[in-house]
Amino acid sequence: MTGDIAFLGYGLAAIGPGIGVGLIFAAYINGVARQPEARGMLQTIAFTGFALTEALAILGLVFAFVFSGN
Repeated sequence: MTGDIAFLGYGLAAIGPGIGVGLIFAAYINGVARQPEARGMLQTIAFTGFALTEALAILGLVFAFVFSGN
């Protein structure tokens, strides 16, 4: 078995942003269901949170390539 432990670390690190995105959009759907008139404001906040969460996942991918040594 060959490979690098950095990519295993990235795979494990991708679990956090995946859960985070799920929680962000679950809260968004719940908020819109409770107050439909606040949809515009909640959508902006939800997409900002999504972008920040995905930036962490991309940063983890970059670190996996940087520290892989190849």
